[in-house]
Amino acid sequence: MRTERNLTRLDRVFARLDREPERPVHLDMPRMSRHRVALLAGTLSFYLAIVWLVVITSWLVRLDWQVMFFRPYQQWSGIHWFVDYYVVLGQRGPTAVMVAAWLGWRSWRQHTLRPLLTLGTSLLLLNITVGAAKIGMGRLGPHYATTIGSNEMGLGGDIFPSGHTANAVVTWGILAYLASTPRARRWLSALSAVTSLGVGMATVYLGTHWLSDVLLGWAAGLLVLLALPWFEPLIARAEVGILDLRDRWRTRHSGTAPVPAPTSSVTSPILLKPRATAEEEALAARDTSTAARETSTAARSPRAPVYLAPGPHAVRSERTPVTPVGSRRPPHPDRLPRGTAASAARPLTGG
Repeated sequence: MRTERNLTRLDRVFARLDREPERPVHLDMPRMSRHRVALLAGTLSFYLAIVWLVVITSWLVRLDWQVMFFRPYQQWSGIHWFVDYYVVLGQRGPTAVMVAAWLGWRSWRQHTLRPLLTLGTSLLLLNITVGAAKIGMGRLGPHYATTIGSNEMGLGGDIFPSGHTANAVVTWGILAYLASTPRARRWLSALSAVTSLGVGMATVYLGTHWLSDVLLGWAAGLLVLLALPWFEPLIARAEVGILDLRDRWRTRHSGTAPVPAPTSSVTSPILLKPRATAEEEALAARDTSTAARETSTAARSPRAPVYLAPGPHAVRSERTPVTPVGSRRPPHPDRLPRGTAASAARPLTGG
């Protein structure tokens, strides 16, 4: 009885992905073009300029304090409940789960792991860059400010740049980055820009971030999105490596024994013939038995009698008659062998 291994849900998912190993043609992988490089350089310059203006306690820091003293959450208290819910669109946990679910469905339909791997790569870059900047600059937030008019830098804080704003830019912008058509990319880019802009303003409204934090958060998130094409070769290699690791794991846990290698280096080909009918099989068996009997009969050659001396023997009619020793029969010197001409010419005598 033939038994088959029950496939797990993970096996079915990878089997779905294996149906089309090639990436679909309609997917446009963004590349690092000249326009993208120029935009990346401009965004990086804006990032450094914001940091410099905060470090030297310029007019941007004074604007931060003015907005904080304005207290928007008190001026427009009627929308406070809505802003509390809206700012969740910039939190890492809920947004990552929602976008990962959508990109997981995209991976299933397009038979590629690239959407999920691109999301993971972007979030990893965001954690490294924004996290390092937060710890390195150590700026305190508005609720924990100590000196009016100061930049609050190097005091152990972790709000500069705004993590909510940068996360909103990257998480929702990755949908536009992975769009299949130019039209979808334009609409998703506008949607992600409006969402991240609203999240940044929501943090300023609630008083959890300075205005300069939000500006730097927008620049930090945009830098991650603009730098993603440089990581596309790494994402492609990671996809191949994951699928290869899956194949090795499946082979190890499938329980099938490996096929032994042939003993000789050269193997003769095996010819396959169609199966014969019953009558053909009976006829072949009879022919085989007849050939075996003939072969055995031919193999048994007649043995020479033991009384014959070894060597060539003459026929009885060609031998010369010999009178045994002690015989009472008188010798006949004129006796000739049978079959000779003289014997045939001799007249017969009657007795």
